[in-house]
Amino acid sequence: MILYLMRHAHAGAVRENPVLDAKRGLLAEGKTQCMLMARALVTLKAQIDVVVSSPLKRALQTAQFVATEIGYDEQVLPVAALTPSASYAKFLDMLSAYSGHEGMLAVGHNPQVFQFLGKLITGNGGAAIRMRKGSIARVDLGHHPPRLQWLVDPRMAKAFYASAGKSSRPKTSRK
Repeated sequence: MILYLMRHAHAGAVRENPVLDAKRGLLAEGKTQCMLMARALVTLKAQIDVVVSSPLKRALQTAQFVATEIGYDEQVLPVAALTPSASYAKFLDMLSAYSGHEGMLAVGHNPQVFQFLGKLITGNGGAAIRMRKGSIARVDLGHHPPRLQWLVDPRMAKAFYASAGKSSRPKTSRK
């Protein structure tokens, strides 16, 4: 299975009250990040047949925006294994439960997302991987240990799209 592990998009400042923080939704910048990252997934020909998310509002919104933009027709499934307090063991159980799928988009939170990614690819969590808000990592779970194939963040995707219309070759006159 190919895992597309995503950190939720920009949702503003953390709130002190955990109940209010759980209800914190995406800002306009976060919605833009979702659209940009969905375009990147389509461009990179991501095959996603299941989308799961933390049940917190900002992660669910991220998953729903991205799923809609990539043409995913099913419902986004909320899973506790992607909450900010989730354990790595629960995360592995979730991966096992969905192992029959070809590709899965999983949307979670910092620091669990990058910690889980580090543990997946090293086996012991020794990798220090920075995942900005809205970042997506593609991990091939078919290898042992799983292989990180790429990691794209919204800044990088925006730079790629901004330069896509420009030719990389210098213009020369031929007469």
